[in-house]
Amino acid sequence: MTPGTDARSGDFRLSMLLYDTRYRSLTLQFIALVLFVLAAWWLVTNTVANLKALGKDFSFGFLTVRSGYDINQRLIEYTSDSSHGRAMLVGLLNTLLLAALSCVTATIVGVFAGVLRLSENWLISRLIGFYVEIFRNIPLVLWILLIFAVMTESMPAPNAFRGENATSSMLFFDSVAITNRGVYVPEPLFDRSLGNIDLGIFLVSVDLLAILAVLAVCTYAWRKLKAHASAVQNATGVRPTTWWKSLLIFAVPLLVLKLALGFHLGMPELKGFNFAGGTYMRNSFFAMWVALTLYTGAFIAETVRGGILAISRGQSEAAFALGLRPGRTMSLVILPQALRVIIPPMISQYLNITKNTSLALAVGYMDLRATLGGITINQTGRELEGMLLLMLTYLVISLIISMVMNWYNASVRLKER
Repeated sequence: MTPGTDARSGDFRLSMLLYDTRYRSLTLQFIALVLFVLAAWWLVTNTVANLKALGKDFSFGFLTVRSGYDINQRLIEYTSDSSHGRAMLVGLLNTLLLAALSCVTATIVGVFAGVLRLSENWLISRLIGFYVEIFRNIPLVLWILLIFAVMTESMPAPNAFRGENATSSMLFFDSVAITNRGVYVPEPLFDRSLGNIDLGIFLVSVDLLAILAVLAVCTYAWRKLKAHASAVQNATGVRPTTWWKSLLIFAVPLLVLKLALGFHLGMPELKGFNFAGGTYMRNSFFAMWVALTLYTGAFIAETVRGGILAISRGQSEAAFALGLRPGRTMSLVILPQALRVIIPPMISQYLNITKNTSLALAVGYMDLRATLGGITINQTGRELEGMLLLMLTYLVISLIISMVMNWYNASVRLKER
């Protein structure tokens, strides 16, 4: 290395910005930033100039204009007199609901399928392998259309549940009805509700906030109990029994809160030509949820299988030598270590689920792509603004998912001493 390459003393010279390793990386990053800003500035100004030549301006004022269209499934109040911004919010909430539920159920299906594919039972491992290969190698949109067609064409009509000689019956002690119009499940209700908080954009249930607060306190107490059990085990070599204490920590406070609020389930009932009461899930939503769960679950299953196989066989043999059963060995020894291999690719699967919700347009589920990226753009003619806002929204959601999962990945990573 020449003396001028990594100077440690002397006066500063402009040549050091390129030849001194202390400044070279900063210089290159600054140049790249300037070039990026200039390219973005040229692109924006050129676009604005072209729009002006066409008699258009660049504005997001269309979000305050009356939408004039209905949305068939929504989590907050909305009418055709609401603004396009309100329609965008309804579509965003529908997207987030579908993505969140699909991430949870796909993870459950994928973990079970990944573990069972390594089963020593020939039939079980082959059946799981068949499921994985079938769902991984057929496009997702075809599964969505197939499940939607089965729901609308093969399921019974609501009038099939009527009368003493009904040809169809409700499931799970007459609490769930699956029809060609959708799925009806019990709805949580409160006789002594605490009301709602009006945030202007939507209402927030105080009952839900109370339940979440109790769950947070219970989780904190449960973590303290686990830490105490681990301390006792390290001191005495014997781990105290905690399962019944953990059950009480969660069950008792939630039970008291539910009794105080008068919690009960509102069951769907056949009234007139359709079911009334309960929570109604449209066929489009149900088809998307099932398709995303089974499709992504197949990929997660392979990720889980690869993570388990990455763990040395000596780990399970040592656990067997200590007298642990195969199930306990998998849950206490293998899977905790495999998480460090499983989580990074799982982030990509969660991002894929979020982006694949945009396929809901194929079955008429009104998500963000259908509202802002579809009807709103067609009505207002604001293609550029709408698509930029749509891409920015998906980008923010994906970055939040990546941030949360990377934080969790760092928490389970091996800590070097």
